[in-house]
Amino acid sequence: MASKMADPADPPFMRIGPEAPASPVVLAVPHAGRAYSEGLLKSSRLPREKLETLEDRFVDRLIWRALGLGSIALVASVPRAEIDLNRDEREIDPSMVAPPPPMRSLVQSPRTRGGLGLVPSRISGAGSIWLSRLPAAELARRVREVHAPYHAALEAVLEETRARFGVAILLDCHSMPPREDGAGPQVIFGDRHGTSASPLFLDAAIRAAEAAGYEVRLNAPYAGGYTTARHGRPESGIHAIQLELDRSIYLNSELRSPGQGFDRTAQLIADIAGALAARALEPSSALAAE
Repeated sequence: MASKMADPADPPFMRIGPEAPASPVVLAVPHAGRAYSEGLLKSSRLPREKLETLEDRFVDRLIWRALGLGSIALVASVPRAEIDLNRDEREIDPSMVAPPPPMRSLVQSPRTRGGLGLVPSRISGAGSIWLSRLPAAELARRVREVHAPYHAALEAVLEETRARFGVAILLDCHSMPPREDGAGPQVIFGDRHGTSASPLFLDAAIRAAEAAGYEVRLNAPYAGGYTTARHGRPESGIHAIQLELDRSIYLNSELRSPGQGFDRTAQLIADIAGALAARALEPSSALAAE
């Protein structure tokens, strides 16, 4: 299952937006990458269309209005099938790696047990993804060349933003499959159950989404992943909120192409980013963030 980027010169992620922070809100899109290398596709027993179901499809195209407000964004181009940037680098299913890493070096979680660890191993309804086990050296390369640089770059942007504004808010943008019964919230915010962001910012985000006409829920079933856990440090003035969007609100009925709600959802993200920035720039917010 050894596979590399189609072109080593292609960056695994991109920094988009102004050269210097123009907003206290930083955007991240870790799961919308579509740069499937030939080697990765050849190593899969499933067709590309199945691998694409792992994506937060086209969320990278939804952030353009928020970018217009001055946010900097880090957007992955490498697909989630190759490496999941919202996982701890130790969240590995040892049975899919050759030779398997020692168990003491791993973090086992419901995600790894469900086949959705650092490198996904299974897709619900489709079974195992890979034709053979992943060489340990290739896994180490993906961590070294993709996962570690991404989080280092995100940390640097957040530090740069905090230095300019006294506070930084990460909005980690994702999408979720719609419920089969059509019920449930359209938007879910996750703050790791109150540990990754100030309630002031969470309140601003929720109010913005509700004002735009969306049904909102907090922390259930998505409370925030590795990114919010790693980068959210409210006591240090860096806050992190995970945003989950029901795919049916912006994609077509097949969940593959932009739908009628696409631009409205782009405006939703901009509304949330604008509300977070406004709250951050209030004179009282800097004190509340400390």
